[in-house]
Amino acid sequence: MAKNRILLALFLIYFVFGILLNSVGTVILQVIANYGVTKTSASVLEGFKDLPIALVSFLVASYLPRLGYKKAMLIALAIVTCAALAMPLVPAFGTAKLLFLCVGVSFALVKVSVYSTVGLVAADRRQHASLMNTLEGVFMVGVLSAYWLFGAFIDSSDPQSRSWLNVYWVLAAVTVGTFLLILTTPFDEHEVHAPAEGGIVRDFLAMLRLMAKPLVCVFVLTAFLYVLIEQGVGTWLPTFNNEVLKLPAAMSVQVTSIFAFCLAAGRLSAGVILRRLHWYPVMNLCVAGMALLVLLALPLAAGVTHDPDMTWSKAPAAALLFPLIGLFMAPIYPGINSVMLSSLPKHQHSAMTGLLVIFSALGGTTGSLITGFVFGHVSGHFAFYLTLAPMAIIFVTLYFFRRAVEAAPPSGAEAQAG
Repeated sequence: MAKNRILLALFLIYFVFGILLNSVGTVILQVIANYGVTKTSASVLEGFKDLPIALVSFLVASYLPRLGYKKAMLIALAIVTCAALAMPLVPAFGTAKLLFLCVGVSFALVKVSVYSTVGLVAADRRQHASLMNTLEGVFMVGVLSAYWLFGAFIDSSDPQSRSWLNVYWVLAAVTVGTFLLILTTPFDEHEVHAPAEGGIVRDFLAMLRLMAKPLVCVFVLTAFLYVLIEQGVGTWLPTFNNEVLKLPAAMSVQVTSIFAFCLAAGRLSAGVILRRLHWYPVMNLCVAGMALLVLLALPLAAGVTHDPDMTWSKAPAAALLFPLIGLFMAPIYPGINSVMLSSLPKHQHSAMTGLLVIFSALGGTTGSLITGFVFGHVSGHFAFYLTLAPMAIIFVTLYFFRRAVEAAPPSGAEAQAG
């Protein structure tokens, strides 16, 4: 296989989906101004994005080895390209709903295919972990780029302007370029094709039977808890900045971008670190770093008073310190995903990624709901202190995860693991 071309394609596809998935907040803002919909109506765009990701992953993940990962990625890119072109050609709220429905369906195909393809190009477990972190880092670069890319097309002087829709011509051009790159790149997928006997139903049941493995159970619990923490912090950090740290609304959002930047920087750095160090001590140090930042930053957030002339130079120390948690948080998710996938036969990577996507979605929703409930009924301080509980559990699950990984038979990708 043309390894470098494949990696470039994977990075490009994850970059563009980072932009599209992170654009929902901006699109909500614009459709309210352009199409006169209410905030309640506009909020359904989040559901149009998230629900298809979990549903499609559950239904088709086990089938993708038969379809082929290359074909799945091409189908996803074709769907998203058509949806992106529809935004400026047929401007309407219904088109925005269709866009995010297509993005959700396509990302389910992409995530399962991309994660599984990493197993084809990685020589050993450490390289697999490095590539996974780099991939997720590129995704976070896409997330950061979304703010600037959409901002470049928005006319702040005219809220009714639809100039922001022109951004989709750019995104469509990127997806078409990525489509052509994948189309012309040879993929050798013989290692991941499902056995000839049986059919789609058997493949689906085999995915469900993965849950009977202790290794998989410990893994999905760890992934669930991690995403619970990340989404709880990421979703409610702007509100924490505004209500607890008394920052202006715009500044509250800007400070939150530090968290996203730290996630990107942490994952790209971990891509290098995990080539040289064993994953287990790195993961434990990351969890310890997260807990330490919570214990250092949150006491500094107590007793902050409102300052009408708030500037960056006057911002509370907690506002700049707490988002650094992203640096320690970043390597955990792609790190444990890599260890899990490289512990399974390559033809099971698709099914395992499907389970991962489902439990990640459940963890993200649960984390956001719990943090929001505690934030509203107790306090923002206690809501973020509460993240120490799942961190403590992750310490335990990582120990059992390592034991289960070491007890698992070699699968090929980890043959040279240290």
